[in-house]
Amino acid sequence: MATPVNAEQGKVNLLQISDPKIKTLHFTWFAFFLTFVMWFNHAPLLFEIKQALSMTDAQIKALLILNVALTIPARIVVGILVDKFGPRIMYSLLLFISSIFCIGFALAQTFETLALFRFLLGFVGAGFVIGIRLVSEWFPSHQVGTAEGIYGGWGNFGSAAAAMTLPTIALMFGGVDGWRYSLLAVGAFSMAYSVVFYHYARNTPKGSVYFKPKKSGAMEVTSWGDLFLLIIMNIPMYLALAMLAWKMSPAGVNLFSEFYMQATWVGLVILFVVQTHQVWRVNVEHLRKGVPAHEKYSFKQVAILDVAYFTTFGSELAVVSMLPLFFLDTFSSLTPVTAGLLASGYAFMNLVSRPLGGWFSDKFGRRKSMGLLIGGLAAGYLLMGFIDSSWSIALAVIICMACSFFVQGGEGAVFAIVPLIKRRMTGQIAGMAGAYGNVGAVVYLTILSYVDYHTFFFVIGGTALIGLVSVMFLDEPKGHLTEVDEDGNVHHIHVS
Repeated sequence: MATPVNAEQGKVNLLQISDPKIKTLHFTWFAFFLTFVMWFNHAPLLFEIKQALSMTDAQIKALLILNVALTIPARIVVGILVDKFGPRIMYSLLLFISSIFCIGFALAQTFETLALFRFLLGFVGAGFVIGIRLVSEWFPSHQVGTAEGIYGGWGNFGSAAAAMTLPTIALMFGGVDGWRYSLLAVGAFSMAYSVVFYHYARNTPKGSVYFKPKKSGAMEVTSWGDLFLLIIMNIPMYLALAMLAWKMSPAGVNLFSEFYMQATWVGLVILFVVQTHQVWRVNVEHLRKGVPAHEKYSFKQVAILDVAYFTTFGSELAVVSMLPLFFLDTFSSLTPVTAGLLASGYAFMNLVSRPLGGWFSDKFGRRKSMGLLIGGLAAGYLLMGFIDSSWSIALAVIICMACSFFVQGGEGAVFAIVPLIKRRMTGQIAGMAGAYGNVGAVVYLTILSYVDYHTFFFVIGGTALIGLVSVMFLDEPKGHLTEVDEDGNVHHIHVS
């Protein structure tokens, strides 16, 4: 039996570039940053894109829906692949392939081509999952929350960076095709960085073991109850995809016919049956034989983190999409530019709040920190539900930014726990939690299409309270994880 690994001492010093784990963190968060630049590079250029291709408002809405449609299944699939093949090759491939989609989007001459490449670019949203596994391999348990928070927060800032820089780059190129050159530059840079990342990144520190799942194709569980819970937890992801198909039908933005919507639904049912069979195939043999005590983990932990990320990241994606319009409609004195700038503060908080959420988790305990942060975001959204034109703009902005601190801090707290459940399946666990974040966004935005802003915020606050209750059942990670390498050697990985 291997000797337990002693946790390294000291804080995460981002300026200590000579430290291999700090160097790896910087390479990794920047890779994630580029994925978010590519994922949301269309948003600040929509006006120019709309004019260039003479698009309708319905087609613009269709693009926004297509941008998130592929991300839900992509995060599940990429989570499986990263556990099997390692984050180094998977991040390099994802950046390279996504850069091709980005270039295709920039060169599109018709709406159909544009829509196809925007749908395919949803694949880049799976990059987040890869870095979660990579960062967890390099940092000890008492630093992993902070490191994952920095990775997630600084990477998420890519969407804000795209909004701040791409219109300027388009103007520098000039002309009606300025937006195309701007997006081409993003694609070319990301393609080059995929080569850089492959050259410098490593899956683990020198001498460490990269643990792989015993079987691939579905998440392993260690009890019959967990097997059925896993199947149940897969259902909301299919329902979210069915909802997206409905929004693309004549009942929504009318991108395709009701026949295609129904065909998509049938396809999703078939996929669910196939995936359920795969889950059963991967797990039934070892469950019948009996799982050794040192191999067991509780899938309940994964389900609770899924619910928490549904509330945190799901609400962030939804609110970022509607907040500029909310400010514009609520305060008549604001211009569209000013409303956009005020709303950008919500996303800007990612730079500090997500790392702080991870740090709180490292410092004060996983369950306690997550409970505090989700309770704070519930209170924040309930307060936002009372904002109206009688409020001062300054107070409204302060409430929104305070709420965003708890939202993004909660995201950091979720992924401070993900690497501490089962090391060899960290990618799959991160993929499922990440997919639930997108499911949350689909659900919340669908609700917004039927209710007013006040009700929308109250609904999020109410679901956050459900998330808060679920966190009370979370088990605090203690002691160590046990993993067995391919040679049968037993390794202990400290988690507290």
